[in-house]
Amino acid sequence: MFCNQCEQAAKGTGCTTVGVCGKSKEVAHLQNLLVYVLEGLSAAEIAAGRGDAPANDLGRFVAKGVFSTLTNVDFDPERLVALIKKSAAMRDESVAALTDAARAALPDAATFALGDTVAAMAAQGKVQAVDTIPAVNEDIRSLKQVLVYGLKGVAAYADHAAILGQEDPAVYAFILEALAAVPVADMDLDTALGLVMKCGEVNLRAMELLDAGNTGVYGHPVPTPVPLGAKAGKAILVSGHDLKDLELILRQSEGKGINIYTHGEMLPTHGYPELKRYSHFHGHYGTAWQNQAKEFPEFPGAIVMTTNCIQKPLDDYKDRIFTTGLVAWPGVVHIGDDKDFSPVIARALEMPGFIEDSDKGQVLVGFARNTVLGVADKVIAAVREKAIRHFFLVAGCDGAKPGRNYYTEFVEKVPKDCMVLTLACGKFRFFDQDLGEIGGIPRLLDVGQCNDAYSAIKIASALAEAFDCGVNDLPLSMILSWYEQKAVAILLTLFYLGIKDIRLGPTLPAFITPAVLGVLVDKFAVKPITTPEEDLKAILG
Repeated sequence: MFCNQCEQAAKGTGCTTVGVCGKSKEVAHLQNLLVYVLEGLSAAEIAAGRGDAPANDLGRFVAKGVFSTLTNVDFDPERLVALIKKSAAMRDESVAALTDAARAALPDAATFALGDTVAAMAAQGKVQAVDTIPAVNEDIRSLKQVLVYGLKGVAAYADHAAILGQEDPAVYAFILEALAAVPVADMDLDTALGLVMKCGEVNLRAMELLDAGNTGVYGHPVPTPVPLGAKAGKAILVSGHDLKDLELILRQSEGKGINIYTHGEMLPTHGYPELKRYSHFHGHYGTAWQNQAKEFPEFPGAIVMTTNCIQKPLDDYKDRIFTTGLVAWPGVVHIGDDKDFSPVIARALEMPGFIEDSDKGQVLVGFARNTVLGVADKVIAAVREKAIRHFFLVAGCDGAKPGRNYYTEFVEKVPKDCMVLTLACGKFRFFDQDLGEIGGIPRLLDVGQCNDAYSAIKIASALAEAFDCGVNDLPLSMILSWYEQKAVAILLTLFYLGIKDIRLGPTLPAFITPAVLGVLVDKFAVKPITTPEEDLKAILG
């Protein structure tokens, strides 16, 4: 086993026994094999002339397969084997339709014989780890790893968007193009860099599609206070990212005496008008994904994990946690494609729920682009009048690795004439702090989920246009934290847009070689975080 795709890679190099996420060797190997078979399927489809405009059902399937291998998604060998077998069957059908000459030009990923047992498949996946990707040198192998991991983020956002009816064949075409390129042993540096930058470009489109899906179905977020305390009564906790699953749970539980709470990156959903209208959509419980083992045992109801972020469930809540969509854990009840959440509702009704009301304060959400740009005139005036000196986007993933207290301290030390925008689960290091206001505008603005980096980009672009300058010329600094592959995709999008001087932490990715890091430093002035005091001094002078 070898896996270095997340920020918590063991010893800063990679996990070789059991992943920090709880991924076993068998699961790691099956995930490797799934990606490898999808590489072969993609190569066969491109050879057949269908790569530039893949059918949506094919593109959707490949995206789901790639997304299933993202950190904290699918830990169930049975489900992974089913995906592998279906991928191989589709691959073999595509290969069979090719001419002999076309078949001869395909990579091994498109022609190898799939093992007939789980053990045999795991053995095949063992030799397909990212550290064995064919490449002429370690720097190109590093770029291929960046491409694969960025691709997992793109696939995740494409899948989220497709659930809400938003698809673009061009996104699927790139997923196939990138997958087919990974096994190419003689890829040169320019080609590898080009694919990595294109991944950032395509991810911007994927986030745009997801934004259109979320806002088109549920309306644009509006500023909304979200209670952090509980209301007496039965309860269901919804974690992950998926708005559609949340809506279905709200609809199916309506009138049953159950209050619905969000966890993790579901917090921003309280700002969507079409979700706010449910009277039993109460508030938020807990913090970021890595605190499940501490927070879930104390939640007195049923728990639903959507999209990703699941950790190994503890025994004291394993009988009341459910998965749905691509998320799975062996032995945990899975809500299938019919999205019948009645088992969740039944379990919630069996549980004691919260005995009494509790008041733990509240937080504000709903400061996506429509809200912020709605007061753009005030923001612009405040900047020109020197009431706002600087904007900080402090955003990204949270995690358990030491060093993340940097982000809490950074926000606490930001001067009072500066604004802080935040998104993704990194906000839980400081989301409940009261930073006050500037001219009636809260100094801490929650832009939304990780995919709402699209909103932050639109806000920055609009401000740059208003000030007649480039985004890099704005009084704006990005202080980012990363954990998994969605963050990689977003970082590539920022590079594609030419954003410079990003500070990244808490550690740099294990899959980046010194030479590749040197390219990023030279081209984009990427910097590792140091201390809050030193970084603030360097930025503000």
